[in-house]
Amino acid sequence: MSEIIEEKELVDLSRYNFSFSLSNKLGRLFWNLCYWIFFRPFNLDLFKGWRRFILRSFGAKIGKDTCVYASAKIWAPWNLEMGNYSCMGPKVDCYNQGKIIIGNQTSISQKTYLCASSHDFTIPNFPLILKPIQIGNQVWIAADAFIAPGVSIGEGAVVGAKAAVFKNVDHWTVVGGNPAKFIKERELHT
Repeated sequence: MSEIIEEKELVDLSRYNFSFSLSNKLGRLFWNLCYWIFFRPFNLDLFKGWRRFILRSFGAKIGKDTCVYASAKIWAPWNLEMGNYSCMGPKVDCYNQGKIIIGNQTSISQKTYLCASSHDFTIPNFPLILKPIQIGNQVWIAADAFIAPGVSIGEGAVVGAKAAVFKNVDHWTVVGGNPAKFIKERELHT
């Protein structure tokens, strides 16, 4: 086994060269300042509209009556789209170096981690790759789930609590576990 490791070239992170543009870095600096002053302290429900205004001011596309909790952490608002009547719950980590699109009437529960970027570990300098996440309408992502880069979650799907989703999720299905696996079809009862 050790012979195989010796033959492989080690990942050389000293040659890592991905860098965001100066305008991106300055935008994130300004966003972080505004986040701590104008967004995060306004945690009461009556400030939902204010938080939407702040996010839209930084380029986010936020739908009607959408709620983003003050404790949600958003890396780049300009890479975020949320439909109407959706919710991003408390302490959600929206690591959106790549674009994240969330549909209408969708709930992203507390402590969920949305990760829209990764690194290409097959290349020695480990370059950053941006992989957008698409979450459909009427989706529920339960507490503390992880949604991996490049994943698409179909309309009406449910992702169970603490699930780790690395592959696309079909429409109107329930998935859970690590890695997330199909549990059953989602049926609505009226």
